[in-house]
Amino acid sequence: MAVIGVIPSRWGSTRFPGKPLSPILGKPLIRWVVEAARRAKRLDRVLVATDDDRIREAVGDACGVVMTDSALPSGTDRVAVAAQAGPADIVINIQGDEPLMDPALIDALAERMIRTGEEMATAACPIRTPENLMARTVVKVVLRADDSAIYFSRLPIPCRRDGDPDLSSGLYWRHLGIYAYRGDFLARLIATPPCPLEKTESLEQLRALWLGGRIGVIRCEDEGVGVDTPADVPVVEKLLRERL
Repeated sequence: MAVIGVIPSRWGSTRFPGKPLSPILGKPLIRWVVEAARRAKRLDRVLVATDDDRIREAVGDACGVVMTDSALPSGTDRVAVAAQAGPADIVINIQGDEPLMDPALIDALAERMIRTGEEMATAACPIRTPENLMARTVVKVVLRADDSAIYFSRLPIPCRRDGDPDLSSGLYWRHLGIYAYRGDFLARLIATPPCPLEKTESLEQLRALWLGGRIGVIRCEDEGVGVDTPADVPVVEKLLRERL
């Protein structure tokens, strides 16, 4: 079974143009992510899917690069195009702005997909503060007994009818933006227009649930640290120095 990791990476970030080439301890951000992905044991190949020659040049020979149309509507579409470059039974979409990505999480997603018949898999960590529970920028996921997703929302779910939510109950989980797909389901997903739930919540993964797909969820403790704005660079550099 062929398992590939694809890192979508585009130049035109609204909040941080040129982010993939931002120097992190003297090395482009995209190279940090590629090197982390290559440490995953379950990946047969790592690809960067980009729309810009500058990113392709920065990646160099660190992994394969697939050039994609800048007009593609999402990173998922970019990943799907890259997956067509070769055998891809399982495709893992790895965020291009997390240089501290744990390769073990990539392996855990691949292993769950190999073990189960689920169409997708993703990850979640506990919500530990009321502020994160209430924030609409923090996506929540409710789980079944087998750790597959029932629903994702920007609102606090599950809702406790009487009193404040109990964050020690083990019910409140923050969704993390890494996905594994079966290759055929990924093709079906991008061929389907956004559904009403997805449009309402602005959450693409709801399209998969709308289509009847099952999404397995890997529980982890670390919510990860991404580079969203230039202000995040020194924070990430400090954490990397502590690991080196």
